[in-house]
Amino acid sequence: MTYGPDDAGLARILADTATIAVVGLSSKPDRPSYEVAAYLQRQGYRIVPVNPRETEVLGETAYASLDDVPADVRIDLVDVFRRAEDTPAVAEETVRRGARFLWLQLGIENDEARRIAEDAGIAVVMDRCIMVDHRALKEALP
Repeated sequence: MTYGPDDAGLARILADTATIAVVGLSSKPDRPSYEVAAYLQRQGYRIVPVNPRETEVLGETAYASLDDVPADVRIDLVDVFRRAEDTPAVAEETVRRGARFLWLQLGIENDEARRIAEDAGIAVVMDRCIMVDHRALKEALP
């Protein structure tokens, strides 16, 4: 079940975001995570790859976890390409990082992850593709 703000709220999230940590980002161009992150990078967002099996993706250094991203790298939004059962731990890392938004990609929902993030004041989107929404709302963005 899709969860999150209406289109105006999604547009605000996208407009208020400069840096996106992509958890589960693969270096394989045929993977949805790569396609989405490459698209976002082309739109001007800074991408921070988070995947313990990668060292670099899309020209950016990859980190094993959000906790491993250097403290001086401000993360606005955490975009998640992981199994739903893995997302509560990602939500906890998102809280520790001080990110403002947690976005679980299409097909990913977890009420515990949502609760963890929202209890910390983080806006949550679940079961939506950030690339699809960005394309649909592009005209509404500043």
